[in-house]
Amino acid sequence: MPTAPTEAPHRPTAATGTALRPHTADGRSRLPRRRIRTGARERRRGARLRRTAVALGLVLSAVCTTVGWSAASAQTPVTGPAPGAAAWRADTSSGRLPDPASASAREVARFFAGLDADRRRALAARHPSTVGNLDGAPVPLRYAANRAALEAAGRAARAAGRPGQAARYLALARPGRQILSFDPRGRGTVAEVLGDLGKARRVAVLVPGSDTDLTTYDRPGTKGGTPAAAAAALYRRAARTAPGVPVAVVVWAGYTTPVGVGPDAASSRLARAGAPRLDRFLEGLAASTAPAAPPALLCHSYGSVVCGLAASSLAPDEASDLVLLASPGAGAGSAEELRTDARVWAGRAPDDWIRHVPHVSLAGLGHGADPVDPAFGARRLSTAGARGHSGYFAPGTGSLASLTALVLGRWSDVACADTDPECRRDLP
Repeated sequence: MPTAPTEAPHRPTAATGTALRPHTADGRSRLPRRRIRTGARERRRGARLRRTAVALGLVLSAVCTTVGWSAASAQTPVTGPAPGAAAWRADTSSGRLPDPASASAREVARFFAGLDADRRRALAARHPSTVGNLDGAPVPLRYAANRAALEAAGRAARAAGRPGQAARYLALARPGRQILSFDPRGRGTVAEVLGDLGKARRVAVLVPGSDTDLTTYDRPGTKGGTPAAAAAALYRRAARTAPGVPVAVVVWAGYTTPVGVGPDAASSRLARAGAPRLDRFLEGLAASTAPAAPPALLCHSYGSVVCGLAASSLAPDEASDLVLLASPGAGAGSAEELRTDARVWAGRAPDDWIRHVPHVSLAGLGHGADPVDPAFGARRLSTAGARGHSGYFAPGTGSLASLTALVLGRWSDVACADTDPECRRDLP
């Protein structure tokens, strides 16, 4: 039986309209290897761009679903010195006073060191708002100045027919409360101290996230707890763990935070305004206190964005450890990119909703890599017992125990996450 004719392999020609290409004897294309490698790189690059676009879409979707109520809550960050700076600059009774907008905290500390007690008190009496917020000024003098400023603000609010605001100011001015900064502008900012900051050998500074301001940072009954409650739990645990070690815990609600989950929370705009304020505050602590070790900086949620952006500006005596809890990102691709001498830690509860936030940074949205991802390079803390987004300082949790041990420098008591059993490596 005659066999069917064998069909010759197709070879493109100029007549077919197909570009001529080199071929092997059996008709297969023989492309240069360089073009094959280039094509593979382009495919990988395209895949990365598609993944980034999907993540950006998720961020935009999260923002757009809340835009109906959150767009109206876009915040104007508080910047610059507290009210009263102009009168302070015009006062020549003690020579030229340090400019609260430009003098460093160490310059402020040197200025007050050159004054006797009477002249210090006289300046605080004339300019309570400025002295109370002047980083580097003596801590007891700032407490007294802020108490006077709060009492004056309370009287003014009452006279203006704002009894709720008046009650709030006067509650902060009660004897026994140690207010290290107070600024009524906007939603209000505040820093409060638990313990004796002047005698403390170990210090922790808590930097809270969204929805924190002068009114809410210690509001009783707030769902999930408050920054003030977290600080109190840490302070009490430290006192029980090491009763012979003086400890102070500072709640620093000293920047304008986002309200809700919306455009402000998805961008770093407010964090960039807050980061230099945090740096200056920590410089003031370093200039006016003398702990055995620099403070441990405990940064929660959006507060970790503020800490991440401030990290590269922190001097070695301003922070020993940088802890990123429930973080949406720290504005960096890795711990190394934070460019800090402080040890970098991270922790997140298994059921914390923040785990669903896409870790991207594109078109002004997102905060970068996930700090608990092993590739980020942070030491990963155990968050045993923590529940949800605000349970990291809940009494009785392993999370609080590890954070307390970290603040105290008791490294053998710091529990590592299962994904990082060597988190205590290279520690004393």
